Amino acid sequence: MTPEALLQALVSIPSLSGDEASAATFVAALAEGWGYRVHRHQDNIWFEAGQGGPRLLMVSHLDTVNPCAGWVTDPWKPEWQGSVLAGLGANDAKGCVAAMLGAAQTLAAEPPEGTVVFAFTAEEETGGTNGMGQLLSYLGALDAALVGEPTGLEPCIAQRGMLILNCTARGESAHAAHAALADNAIHKAARDISRLAAMVFEPDELLGAARPQVTLVQGGLARNRVPDLCEFTLDMRTTPNLDHAELAEHIARALESEVAVHSARYVPKATSAESFVALAALAASGRKVFVGSATTSDWAFLGDLPTVKIGPGDTHRSHRPNEFLTREELRAGTAFYLRAARNYFALAAREANSGA
Repeated sequence: MTPEALLQALVSIPSLSGDEASAATFVAALAEGWGYRVHRHQDNIWFEAGQGGPRLLMVSHLDTVNPCAGWVTDPWKPEWQGSVLAGLGANDAKGCVAAMLGAAQTLAAEPPEGTVVFAFTAEEETGGTNGMGQLLSYLGALDAALVGEPTGLEPCIAQRGMLILNCTARGESAHAAHAALADNAIHKAARDISRLAAMVFEPDELLGAARPQVTLVQGGLARNRVPDLCEFTLDMRTTPNLDHAELAEHIARALESEVAVHSARYVPKATSAESFVALAALAASGRKVFVGSATTSDWAFLGDLPTVKIGPGDTHRSHRPNEFLTREELRAGTAFYLRAARNYFALAAREANSGA
């Protein structure tokens, strides 16, 4: 199956987050046809190319978000139009899946000088609890990882995290005509929201500064009643130089409102530019510099494993109508994953030989 046909087939299989069974079955059958011993946990698939040596994880996700308004074609009936394939997930991230599978097909006939663990996960778009959050413990020891996300094949060695805080402003209610007797919770929340809007935290070299964003506000019971409660949600995309617990404590001290952590598990990530996987990816990509990524990914579940996020496509097409991938991007992605694996194993072997 050509890379183009493989991507078209993948996109034709609906795989909304939490409903990836058909896509997982399709990928498993392909890999088995190439001679791999395929493993499955729920709708997560993995298999290994090569044996021994360092173990390099290549992972991308099978699931997609729901289609939004604005599609001009059926998002699950993709057709190549010249060099472009538009369809739900074509860019995020079935293009990466197809490129990694193309690499796996080649490595089935030309095994690497080490082990590539290919993994294709479920529920990345909705938190990864039943995806990489569970799968990692099944994969065995790993030495490095490439996470497939659309980056234009730019090697990302830093990724933002996500800190979500629930804030509650409390006051005292009264008739609006007797506001002097009350303590307006919405006014209190407004003061805190202004404080948050002015906050800028120490910037990261690749990702820049982190700024709190208030994304939801709810308060008030009636137009003629001073509210005694106002709740708002803060979404902060954090950087590797910041600690979530310290951030939450700093913000809580600065506000009049009560602050509670809703979610802090998506910690920001960073990999040394001198790590073998970073050097291997940079050389394979043909780029001169590393970049950072504003979005989260399955990297969040990989602990301290040296990781590079990289893949064909453009992050700005993701979660939008008429997302697409080009033929050239797909083929470049497949070639990249092969070069990156070979570069990584060559660097590891050189290091091992120098210490022998």
